Amino acid sequence: MTYKITEEDNISTIFLDGEIDMDKTEEVKEVIFPKIDSGKDVVLNLSNVQYMDSSGISVLIESHQKALEKGTKVIIKDVSKSVLKVIMMAKLEQILNLE
Repeated sequence: MTYKITEEDNISTIFLDGEIDMDKTEEVKEVIFPKIDSGKDVVLNLSNVQYMDSSGISVLIESHQKALEKGTKVIIKDVSKSVLKVIMMAKLEQILNLE
């Protein structure tokens, strides 16, 4: 998994690339959580994430909850078809901010 971060105003956009599975979840948290803790809104671009397992979905949920606690938002954009399928199977499309 690789990532790129862009900053604009009070929004951090994180472009994730590759697979997000149990081996990568801590790395993903280390990228996302500091941005949430800094009080920024976070946009997660998942267009280049080919695979995400339940531990990756857990990171999305944790990020969403952490942002709610901080009064910010995590917006999930451009979700790849394979990841969207997992999100829909878990019935999380109503909970997570998908765009």
